[in-house]
Amino acid sequence: MLGGAKRVSVARHIKDAFRALGHQARVLSYELDWRVPAVAVAEVIQGRRWKAPDILDHLRGIIEARKVNLVLPFVDPAVELCARLKPLCPGVFIPVSDETLCHAMFDKLLAYRLFAEKGLPQPPLAGDTFPRIYKPRTGSASKGIIVARSAREVPPHICADDYQIQQFVEDAREFTVDCYVRTDGEVLSVVPRERLETAGGEAMRSITVADPDLLALSHRVLDALPLRGPVTLQFLRTPGGEYLLMEINPRLGGGVVTGIGAGSRMPQMLAQETLGLKPEPFHDWVPGTLMTRYTQEIIFAPCR
Repeated sequence: MLGGAKRVSVARHIKDAFRALGHQARVLSYELDWRVPAVAVAEVIQGRRWKAPDILDHLRGIIEARKVNLVLPFVDPAVELCARLKPLCPGVFIPVSDETLCHAMFDKLLAYRLFAEKGLPQPPLAGDTFPRIYKPRTGSASKGIIVARSAREVPPHICADDYQIQQFVEDAREFTVDCYVRTDGEVLSVVPRERLETAGGEAMRSITVADPDLLALSHRVLDALPLRGPVTLQFLRTPGGEYLLMEINPRLGGGVVTGIGAGSRMPQMLAQETLGLKPEPFHDWVPGTLMTRYTQEIIFAPCR
């Protein structure tokens, strides 16, 4: 896991999937600090910063020394890094999209242009209208977002070139769709969920929904772009019932456990492809499955 510090339950699901196939999986988590929750299920390796000049060499060394078979990014900066790592480690399963697409997905202006080119519905650019929402072009986890309902609410320090500025959709509901696309491009799993409560951009409560319009639009998005592996689509639903594509994270989302709890087989698909098997499409998950999170602490006491 790259940056999977808090993904304890996801790691457990993946270990269980390998176990069901007759393999004992050992999980490594690559982090800046070893004192993270992942230590409950993984060996934490203290690593480099994502932009360190030697990080690719450092990761390759660990992969070769520890005989790593699967590499999964769990934070945005690690995704593009994995795309660059992929051709350097041909014997390792690194289920991410190509580097150009990954780069575009983490620049909101490039993503907007690509979605427009493909004819995908999305909130329009603000132009001179209010209310509007300012999103940092390369931001994540809802950090730095500003909603302005009039010109007086626009901070004076704003540099428009650093933001994606779109019309703000009032009273919209947020939906996430957790998907899995096999290496050959076949869509194996599409599980929508509504985000009922969030904290820091992450779902704390969510529920699976089988909305035909959202399912159809999700397949349309996946057909339009050469995405691979785990993919997280994020949508707004307007009060009128229209779905608008907000962004695509070409990696596992933190709330993917909702779909897993509903019967999605994404961990099994990852395990099968890692082992050279060909997983089949699976869409028999249970709508109305609710996920809610709680906190549990891990204490790291200093040596005496």
